[in-house]
Amino acid sequence: MATFRLRHFSNPQVLRGVAPHRLLAFLNPYRDFFIGRDYELPADVSEELDYERLVNIFMTPMESTPTDLVDALFLIDEMSSQFGMATLIDATEREGCILEEGDDHTPADIAIQVWLFNPDILERQHAEQALYKRKSFEYFHMENEHPPTFPGFSTATQRRMEEEMNDWFESKKRGRGVRVFAYPDEHEVRFLIRHGEPFKREETMSGPEAGSVCYRPLKYDVVVYDIRLGELRINASLVSEKRFYREQFGKHIFGNVDCFPGTAKYTLEPLREYGAASLACFEVEEIESIVLTEVQFYWGGPHGEIEIRKASDVFSALENSGRNFPERARIIKAGFKVKFADSKTPRPVKIRPANIADYTRDADAIAVERWLSLRGFMINQEAGDRVEAAQALASA
Repeated sequence: MATFRLRHFSNPQVLRGVAPHRLLAFLNPYRDFFIGRDYELPADVSEELDYERLVNIFMTPMESTPTDLVDALFLIDEMSSQFGMATLIDATEREGCILEEGDDHTPADIAIQVWLFNPDILERQHAEQALYKRKSFEYFHMENEHPPTFPGFSTATQRRMEEEMNDWFESKKRGRGVRVFAYPDEHEVRFLIRHGEPFKREETMSGPEAGSVCYRPLKYDVVVYDIRLGELRINASLVSEKRFYREQFGKHIFGNVDCFPGTAKYTLEPLREYGAASLACFEVEEIESIVLTEVQFYWGGPHGEIEIRKASDVFSALENSGRNFPERARIIKAGFKVKFADSKTPRPVKIRPANIADYTRDADAIAVERWLSLRGFMINQEAGDRVEAAQALASA
């Protein structure tokens, strides 16, 4: 059941702004419920609705309040804005929904009409509004260097995933009713997962009497699969949720529950933070020198922009041109030429967050990973003091 903090339907004046025949058509299926709350809806619009009484009923739900009425009120309320109205009008045009004629429709009028035509349209448009508000994600890569072709997200896959998610969230005392919405484009597939939160009880006032209201808040999590990178990024509150989503999307889309292992090992941020000093390797006797030869930045945006910079020495090239590492773009790959003491020719090493490193020889891994650890490229390494020492030495 949705939360009852209704911004628009808590004001009688807003309710009066809805055409009476539309509001009555929306409320009619719940006529028996309103009778149980000591209010009989008028038979038709010739008799005025009691807006104050309706607001009181909306704002003081009881156990007898129909869940679908509360959910409908929540969605209509959330979409009763100018932006919501515009998105709903566009959606109804795509779906072949013909709205009533006239230019006197309020945002709530439109939302109610869409609900009466097809509640799924209203629900999906509301979900889409929440999709692009998230800014903080945790990233998980496939173990494969070359990701498999994205197989699509069928209705059958969606239903199987929702059923398993229902069981999981119910086991965590957060109820059922999970919905998964998919929004694919050329480079990414964005998924919005709607689920319940733990039950809440809050004190209320109804006239002079104190009471309580019980409800289960809604929560939206976002999971995005980058088709080109083979990368899953997740916006969710709990570690257990992120682990569960990795398993679900691996299992149902790619047939492998361990597809996104979550064993984050590397970060390339030292390249941005410490520049050429991050390449210092004087403590590792097996390595004579390291040069950055390639770095890839992921800018994202509507076209999924990836910037690739290559040079025999990227840091020297940046210095000569007076440029710096971009501050905002995420570093998704770096290539190095590593001069080992046992070889005249440098050997390439490639690192990708979170857990991919490519070596020419497997035996190179031990020395390279020691360097990575010393310079802070290994996640959870306490390397700050050592990086500062290397930075000071490099600039001496």
